[in-house]
Amino acid sequence: MSIQEEAGLILKLYELRREETMRKARDWYFREFNPQSMAEFSAAIYGEHSGHVRMVVTYWDMAAALVNRGAISLDLFNDANGEHIGTFAKIEPLLGEIRKAFGPQFAMHLEKLVDATPDGRKRSAATREQMQAIRAQLSGQSAQAARN
Repeated sequence: MSIQEEAGLILKLYELRREETMRKARDWYFREFNPQSMAEFSAAIYGEHSGHVRMVVTYWDMAAALVNRGAISLDLFNDANGEHIGTFAKIEPLLGEIRKAFGPQFAMHLEKLVDATPDGRKRSAATREQMQAIRAQLSGQSAQAARN
């Protein structure tokens, strides 16, 4: 595939991310979805935000499959995207349990892409730590505002 065709796929993926429902799902996923246990993951997947979880994870799993199958080069994809690392970071600690409950294919392509990415697991861990620090900071700001 030519670099121009790969770029066209990257732009199509970006266009899909801009769709209104997908934007809402991504916003919820990154702001509100912070599962620390399988029970919390299950509550989300069976609750009112089930569509959001599924939409975000399956979108990035689909995009990862394009990379894994050679439709988009790993380097170009990683140059143009980073959100897939954050998506994976939120589910990575629970992935074994999730797969036992929902099937061994859950986020398989996404995991393969992260593993193919140089320092992919380190990036995932660092992203998870960064997101935890941001949540702690925001929580501290909320507590401070409540006291004032």
